[in-house]
Amino acid sequence: MISVTKRWLRRNRTGFAIGFGVIGVGYVAGQYVLSKITEARERMAGDRIAKENLRRRFQHNQEDCTITVLELLPTVAENIIEALPSEQITQQLQLKKAERLGKSTGTSDVAPSELSSGTPSAADEDGRSLSSFQSESYVHASQMGASSSGNGEARPPLTKAQLWNDLKISSITRSFTLLYTVTLLSLLTRIQLNLLGRRNYLSSVVSLASHPPHDPTIILENHEDENAERAYGNDFETNRKYLTFSWWLLHRGWRELMANVQGAVKETFGSVSPREDIPLERLSSLILDVRKAVEGSTPEERKTRKWLPFLLPPSDQEESVLQESGMSTPPNPSQSPKPQDNTSMRYPPASPPSASTMSPPLRRLLDETSDIVDSPMFTHVLTLLLDATFSQLVDRKLRSEAYKLAPLTPVAIPESRITDVTDPAALTNSAKFATVLAVMTREAHKIGNGVPNEYVQEIEAVGELEAFAAVIYSSNFEFEAGFETSITSESTAPRSRDETPEGGKEGKGLAGMSTVEVEDVARVGKGGGIMDRATEVVDAAWGGFESVWGKVTGSGESAITG
Repeated sequence: MISVTKRWLRRNRTGFAIGFGVIGVGYVAGQYVLSKITEARERMAGDRIAKENLRRRFQHNQEDCTITVLELLPTVAENIIEALPSEQITQQLQLKKAERLGKSTGTSDVAPSELSSGTPSAADEDGRSLSSFQSESYVHASQMGASSSGNGEARPPLTKAQLWNDLKISSITRSFTLLYTVTLLSLLTRIQLNLLGRRNYLSSVVSLASHPPHDPTIILENHEDENAERAYGNDFETNRKYLTFSWWLLHRGWRELMANVQGAVKETFGSVSPREDIPLERLSSLILDVRKAVEGSTPEERKTRKWLPFLLPPSDQEESVLQESGMSTPPNPSQSPKPQDNTSMRYPPASPPSASTMSPPLRRLLDETSDIVDSPMFTHVLTLLLDATFSQLVDRKLRSEAYKLAPLTPVAIPESRITDVTDPAALTNSAKFATVLAVMTREAHKIGNGVPNEYVQEIEAVGELEAFAAVIYSSNFEFEAGFETSITSESTAPRSRDETPEGGKEGKGLAGMSTVEVEDVARVGKGGGIMDRATEVVDAAWGGFESVWGKVTGSGESAITG
């Protein structure tokens, strides 16, 4: 029996060998496939965690942007309100009314407060106009002190007509300048904090890749990756100096913006008398004319409109801005600029950039900021934000408080526009232009210091702003890494924005995007919350981030939470 079995095994040994070989190969192949599936699952889980971390950082960054705008806005609002003191002009008109009524009644010592409490006659149009200001506006204590102290110069008294004209121009210019300023400040803050957020995220990735989680070596002191952390954004001093450049808009840029708005207001509203009744439809048309004069009347003109001079200083004044804001000191402290008049306060003396102050990373941030501001996307989003803020002022505040009409509800606008809005009630309802001016005077304080600030809320509600921020935060990961690596590997002399063409390096950044691409990105995710609107943009940029991770780690491993 045993011999029979041996002969049978000997005859079939080839088949057994082949069978066992097939089973072994199948087992090895199965284990290999299972390991690859497990690896793919782990990679997908790691990517999902990393993307969620990126989105969470982005969401927190946008909350920081809103807080920063609300903290900076009162500073520039105070400057604008002091430059256009509509309340002081109202006081002068009240005094003239008191003098006129005092002469007519023979009691010239009547106080303005007593006159304001009385009921004006039906024939006194100026009295009714002033009463609207007295009931709907108020005066800051600082402005009261400024009006009483004066500057010691004897100026000829203005006539009543001149005062009313000054009040008209001042009230409208102040409200419009504040609307433009809060919109530009929101965009500039979005650009700055999202550029820094992207750099800081890359810094965390570099730090994570430089210290593997399973490295058994304990090093008490390590200075090897300090340069890398500085290059990728973990440079506190560079970040501080970069954020300081918002000082230009808060203290200088708004002046040029106010001059442009004031010129457009004088040309458009110059012939309108405060005594006349003005229909809402005509008021909307006049405001539209002012916007066209400031922003451009056609899409082509709006695309070529330069907003950069309002947001960032010229290259030859960058060092002066850092000195004025206290971020750097001049080579000779005794020669530090001390403005003596309004001209020197408005234009700080030019000084050449300092190699120690204008470092290559700071130069890179300023160059990219200027490219973004000059891009078609910036103009597109800016127009949408201005549509929202002017709609808040005209369609809701003026409509309800001056014209006593129900405020219009916001409607979805498919693309940026500066057009008239037809409304049957707006064609027939009229209000005293002085009443409109009174509402604008009050709204100026709400635009700059409102709590909660309804105008900032309107800006935040525009979905294209969040898409714009998502593009900045999630784009150019590989480009940023390549640029900063070149800085750490070799010495790079700082260059001004004027010497750096379109971003300073080859590559397709925001400034190089076509109009169609810009509008497609700006319309990403109309519905849903902030993260839903940013998801597609972040996903589209993930390939570039994976490339950066591969370069940093020197392998093809998946990115994990940074």
